[in-house]
Amino acid sequence: MKIELLSREKVFRDPVHDYIHVQHKVILDLINSREFQRLRRIKQTGASLFTFHGAEHSRFSHSLGVYEVSRRICDKFSRNYPSIADGDGLWDDSERLVVLCAALLHDIGHGPYSHTFEKIFNTNHEELTIQIILSDKTEINQILQTVAPDFPEKVASVIQKNYPNPQVVQLISSQIDADRMDYLLRDAYHTGVNYGRFDISRILRVIRPYKDGICFTYSGMHAVEDYIMSRYQMYMQVYFHPVSRGMEVILNHLLKRASDCYNTPPHPLKNNATFLIPFFENNWDLEDYLRLDDGVLTTYFNLWLDEEDPILSDLANRFLNRKPFKSVAFDHVNDGKIITEMTEIIERVGYEPTYYTAINNSYDLPYDFYRPDSVHPRTQIELMDHNGHLIELSTVSHLVASITGRAGGDERLYFPKEMIELSKEVNLFQQELERFKELKKQLEN
Repeated sequence: MKIELLSREKVFRDPVHDYIHVQHKVILDLINSREFQRLRRIKQTGASLFTFHGAEHSRFSHSLGVYEVSRRICDKFSRNYPSIADGDGLWDDSERLVVLCAALLHDIGHGPYSHTFEKIFNTNHEELTIQIILSDKTEINQILQTVAPDFPEKVASVIQKNYPNPQVVQLISSQIDADRMDYLLRDAYHTGVNYGRFDISRILRVIRPYKDGICFTYSGMHAVEDYIMSRYQMYMQVYFHPVSRGMEVILNHLLKRASDCYNTPPHPLKNNATFLIPFFENNWDLEDYLRLDDGVLTTYFNLWLDEEDPILSDLANRFLNRKPFKSVAFDHVNDGKIITEMTEIIERVGYEPTYYTAINNSYDLPYDFYRPDSVHPRTQIELMDHNGHLIELSTVSHLVASITGRAGGDERLYFPKEMIELSKEVNLFQQELERFKELKKQLEN
C-alpha cells in the first residue's frame, strides 16, 4: 500500500473544529475531486434552513468535519493505545488511512435535498456512495487506486459495515461515531441552538479501542450521557421541527407533481428540466445523478413558476417563497376518523389531497442496546471499568436507561395554511373551514 504524505500539512479553517489538518496526499486529492467538490452545492440539513436561517452549511463541510474527528481519534489511539502484539485489541495504526478515507467519503452519495429526493425517485445515497467509490469512471475511485488496487474496496467495505476490523467500522458508524459527533456540533452551531452541543474534548479523552470495537472509560460516562441527550434534543427540537417537515412535504409533492406532469401525455412541461428527465423516466445512471445538486433543482423550481399546470406552479411558489403547510399532531389509532374527515374537507374546498395533504411520521430511537433479533441491530455503547470489564451504558446510567428503546417523535397531518386562515379566496367555504378548525382543536386538546 502506497502512503504518500504531503511535504507540508494543509489546513482548512473550520467554525466547529478550528483547524482541519490534512497530512496525506490522497486525502487532499479526494477533497479536490469533482465528486467531493459537488458536496459544496448540497445543503447538510435540507429543508431545516427554512426554519433555522443559519443552516446554510453543506455536506462538504460536514464531511471534512467527520474526517477531522476521525483523525483526532486515530492520533489519540496511536499515542495511548498502540498495538503491541497481534490480537491484543489495541490500535493498529496501519488502519489509519482507510479510516480517514471512509470518514471523508461516507456522504459522497448524497443527492439534492437528500432524503426527499430519494423518496420520489427511489435513489439510495448509501448505495450510491458505494458506486461512486467503486466505479472506475469516477475521480474518487482513480485517486483511491493510487494507494492500492484493492483500496477502493476496503474503503467501501467500511461504509458497508463489513470491514474485518470492528474498530474501524464503529469509528465511522455506531451509536457514538465521528459522523454523529460532527453533525450534532455543526448543525447546532449553524442553527443557533444549544441542544446539540456536548463536550467533544472529554469524549475524545475517554474513547478507546478494544478487541471488538470501541468503548469509553467508565470515568467518562457523564460525557457520554451528555452526548446521548444532546442527540435526542436535536432530533426533537431541530430535525423534527414541524415547519421544516412542512417544507419537506411541499418539496416532496412538488417533485412528484413534476414527475406526474412529465409522464402524462401530451407532455405538459413547457420548461425542459433536462437533468431530471432520466429520473422522470426511471432510466438514470451515475453520471446523471452526479449532475444534480440543490442549485440545479432550485433553477427548475423557478422555471416551474411559469408552468401552465396550476398545481405545479403553486407548489413551486410555496417552496421557493417559504409558504409551508401547517400541521396538527394526531394519534393514528384514536384519531383516524378525524383525519379522514379533515382530508375530505380539504378536498371539498378544492385542494387535490394527493398534493395538498400528507401524513408525516418522524420518529427516532435515541439509544438502544444490542438486540440480535431486530431488523437492524445496533452496536451498543460499552463502558470499560478499571479492571477491563465492559458494561453496557444503560445498565449504569439511569438517565440513558430512561430513554433506551423508546422512540421519540410524532405523526402529523399536513395541509394548506389557508384551511385555518379565512381569506377572500376561500370564504365561499366558510362552513367547511369552521368544521375543519373544530376538528383541529379536538386533536390539539
